Order: sequence, then C-alpha cells, then structure tokens
Amino acid sequence: MLYGAMNFPVKAVLEELETIAKFGFDYLELTMDAPEAHYTVIRRMKDELVHALEGLHMRLICHLPTFVSTADLTDSLREASLNEVLKSLEVAAELRIMKAVLHPSLHRGLSVFVMDQVRQHALRSLDAIVDKADQLGVCLCLENMFPQSNSLVNPEDFIEVFERFPTLRMTLDVGHAHIGEKGVAKILAFIERFPDRIYHIHANDNLGNEDDHLPIGAGTIEFPRIVKALKAIGYDETITLEVFSKDKDYLRLSRDKLANMVASC
Repeated sequence: MLYGAMNFPVKAVLEELETIAKFGFDYLELTMDAPEAHYTVIRRMKDELVHALEGLHMRLICHLPTFVSTADLTDSLREASLNEVLKSLEVAAELRIMKAVLHPSLHRGLSVFVMDQVRQHALRSLDAIVDKADQLGVCLCLENMFPQSNSLVNPEDFIEVFERFPTLRMTLDVGHAHIGEKGVAKILAFIERFPDRIYHIHANDNLGNEDDHLPIGAGTIEFPRIVKALKAIGYDETITLEVFSKDKDYLRLSRDKLANMVASC
C-alpha cells in the first residue's frame, strides 16, 4: 500500500511537497487549483517539480480542479470549466503521474429543478474528459460525492457511468460516503459492488454530518471494518490522507494509525 497527502493550493507547491516528504509519505496528491497549483503555474515549474520529486523519492497523483462546474447550466461556464479540466489533464500527463482524480461538479442552485438536463451535461463533459485521459494514457479515478452535491452519491449512481466508460476507475472517498449515514454501510456497499473499479482511496474521519476532514480516530468512521473489506478484495493501491489540520502531526499520526490497521488485518 502507498500512502500520500495533499498540498494546500494557496501555498507554494514545492514547500508543501517538502513538508509531506518529511513525514515519510510515498507520494504527493497534487490538487491542481489556483492560485499556487493551477495548471499554468505547474507547467512553468514542471522541470523543477519533477526534479524535486526525484530527489525526495516521491511519486505523484494529480487531483484535477475541484472548484469548477463541468455540468453548469450556463454554456460558457460549463465550457470554461471543461477546458480547465482538460488542460490540467494534459499537464498532469506530462508529469508522469500514477493516476488522476476527478471531482464531479456539484449540482446545486437551479440545477436541482432540472436534474435530467444537468446529468446530461455532466455525462457529455465526462465523455470529453475520459476520452482525453485515454488518449494521454492516464488512469482516471472518479470520486464519489457527499449528499448535498446531488451528484454520484450512492453506489447505484455509478452503475450507468461505469457501463458507459469501461476504462474509468473510482476514487472511494470514505468521508463523503459516511455523511448522512449511521455506520459504514454505504462505504462497505461501494467496496462490495465495485471491487474491480476502486483504484484510489481518500481517507479522513468525520461525525457523519459534515465533510470535516478530521484525523483518523477523531470521528465515528469504523476504519477497521473498512480496512478489512478492502483487504478482502485484494486492494493494495494508494490511500491519500485528507486530514486538513494546521498541525501536520495529525496527518502523520493518521497515516500511521491506518497503516497499522492494514498491517494487522
């Protein structure tokens, strides 16, 4: 199993990389958002970043832009958002990444009144993104979302998508799947239904109400059961600790707790 952590895109990427490497992580999950990690910034510093990764013996996953709207009801906003994702994907491929994470658009505002239309926009955008990833030889992992997003929340929401896109993989965000749930039922349902599609994990804790990004063990997620289920399907890929705290010790401690669970199962 490989363990990674994310940069905070308002801080300089190389500084974030050094901090994450210092804690012994295997890779950086590069969140490609402005201001410090927009694809234009990353392209300018590509050689420096690759050199730093090699020197630190770190690998790289890219998280494509989060704060875009590829299913927006306004054509110009939707097209601009799609362009941001496609350009980011091109730069990610140049960095020889292990895989790329795709964060679906949130369906909010007036979108909730025309969900069929919005879903069609989302599928057409996904058509273009998956096609680009296939052309570039990038493994694309689509992330499950939280209930308030109204987009790809439950296991059944992924059935049509996976049938339509045979090369598409999944990022299982355990925190997202736990929101609104009493226990780990939905998380375990994802693992049971898509054992051959799950190719990346986002791990953090919460209390079941919000996407708190707490350290492992600080919330109510039953991680031992999740780890046992992942081991049962033979999962041995990448886990990114999405623990967002000013005190980076919680990030390291969360990795160690999770790694110990994996080793002891």
